[in-house]
Amino acid sequence: MAFSRARPQGRRVVISGMGAVCASGVGAQKLWEAARDGVGQIRPLKTERPYDGRIKIAAQVPNFNPADYIEPHLIPFCDPFTQFSIVAADEAMAQAGFERKDVSGPKTAVIIGSGIGGMTTIEDGIYRYYVEGTRPEMLSVPKLIPSAAPATLGMRYSCLGPTFAIGSACSSATQSIGLGMQMIRQGLVDKAIVGGAEACVINATIRAWEGLRVLTPNLCRPFSKGRNGMSLGEGAAVFILETEESARARGHEPLCELAGYGTTSDAKDPVRPDLEGASNSMALALEDAEMEAQEIHYVNAHGTATHANDITEAEAILRVFGDYGRVVPVSSTKPIHGHALGASGGLELVITIHALREQIAPPTINFLERDPKCPLDVVPNVARKHKIDAAMSNSFAFGGINAVLIVRHAA
Repeated sequence: MAFSRARPQGRRVVISGMGAVCASGVGAQKLWEAARDGVGQIRPLKTERPYDGRIKIAAQVPNFNPADYIEPHLIPFCDPFTQFSIVAADEAMAQAGFERKDVSGPKTAVIIGSGIGGMTTIEDGIYRYYVEGTRPEMLSVPKLIPSAAPATLGMRYSCLGPTFAIGSACSSATQSIGLGMQMIRQGLVDKAIVGGAEACVINATIRAWEGLRVLTPNLCRPFSKGRNGMSLGEGAAVFILETEESARARGHEPLCELAGYGTTSDAKDPVRPDLEGASNSMALALEDAEMEAQEIHYVNAHGTATHANDITEAEAILRVFGDYGRVVPVSSTKPIHGHALGASGGLELVITIHALREQIAPPTINFLERDPKCPLDVVPNVARKHKIDAAMSNSFAFGGINAVLIVRHAA
């Protein structure tokens, strides 16, 4: 299936603004600078309650005080994942040139992905009930539901259009962005606030991930020999989508065109990656953008630094790109911002857009030695100037849910 075949009246979708909160701090520019300069943001773990697990590192948002960014009356209704999404969305709105009411009404959609939702609120409530013998706080339910983030943003900007959460694990943000693009193409809405948010670097979540034996105790090294797993991260990335025509009409220069989206399901295994599903999602994104693989000049890989995932993704890239897949610059930026689960695809798209605009392929840091099973040009350790007319961002999730986006310079 080629989504582009249904594009009505040639509606081209652009990204007019973006915002981010992650381990590099508040702001999309801070994230890009850390990625470009290869400055890892994975630090010693900090938890509210003592943690006795094996893994002692994570990519946590540093020194985040919601009161610095969010009105006092709103904070009690917001789990940290919603707080992150508000801050990222406000930045995206400002860059897009919109005041809050400028996107109001029934023709703006709000779609935010999250793998887990309000996990901090869930853990706090369980602790209070089972350990302290008290009831969870009164607002626990509206804070913990995954739809809390998009609903809060919808209220903040008076958006009356389709508003919902996407819960597809590590593909959540990427799917939300792709669906927003499709809705604008089809004329269902004129604008969309899309992205992903996650705040799950807490005791119970880390313990659960430890049980899967996919977390590194030291350094995340995607595609490298000696890799031994990923590091958890947290944060949010939000984007403002609209038609190119509407952006130009109001005199706004968009960041880029959101040109292609492909999504597939492996339908095979809860955790094991699959070559066919991953490669088909990339092929669908190319078909949707009406592009050839050789027109992609940079790939931001899912690249978790787990043994099987990196090998499968490398094979998928080669399957779609052929021999060109051995020379197109590829990087994983997860050693910078961590694997932020439902927010990862959004954080990685922020970096991909900056790479496109600045003509720089960011590095895959902590790289030791090439793995012959991953025969890609993974831009080891140091950024590279490179001509980039179009770029691809991959997200491959547990459950076999794959999603891929393509961006290119706006016409």
